[in-house]
Amino acid sequence: MKTRSSGAPIDRNSRPATAMKTVYLSLGSNMGSPRAQIEEAIRRLPEAGVQVRRVSSFYKTEPVEVRSQPWFVNCVVEGATELVPMRLLEALKSLERTLGRQPGTPKGPRPIDIDILLYENVVVRSPELEIPHSRLAERRFVLAPLKELAPEARHPVTERTVADMLRETPDGSAVIRMNDRPE
Repeated sequence: MKTRSSGAPIDRNSRPATAMKTVYLSLGSNMGSPRAQIEEAIRRLPEAGVQVRRVSSFYKTEPVEVRSQPWFVNCVVEGATELVPMRLLEALKSLERTLGRQPGTPKGPRPIDIDILLYENVVVRSPELEIPHSRLAERRFVLAPLKELAPEARHPVTERTVADMLRETPDGSAVIRMNDRPE
């Protein structure tokens, strides 16, 4: 039996370790207790295969498309995952359902919404999933917290930085940083 330099045996049946991929997720809520909903989702992200590395400040944000609804609370999480993009999407949608998300009005009120913004420099275009998020550059409520964590991260298609996208976004909706940071 072969051994590693440490003397430990090499298990030929074990799979090689998969490299962790950096992902940025947007979390939002405007039903019930939005901040508590988001904090619970962050606490449970490891169940969905995401190790939480950093969390942005929380922001109170004006609804953008369906305006006659309560304001949202939003943040961005930097995480690490071994899941491929479609498996990550499935795991996040399952977590949303576990936390009370049900089919409803598109862009309407929701107890939790978790979107994949960026996954390394990967580009995915399918009916189920678009990475980077298709409206990333058009959403101030996503760009402001993302800039807090990764101002120099680049959109893998346009090559624009998050800071540039925020500065140039046509979205003029209100995005107000809340006073206290999440634990």
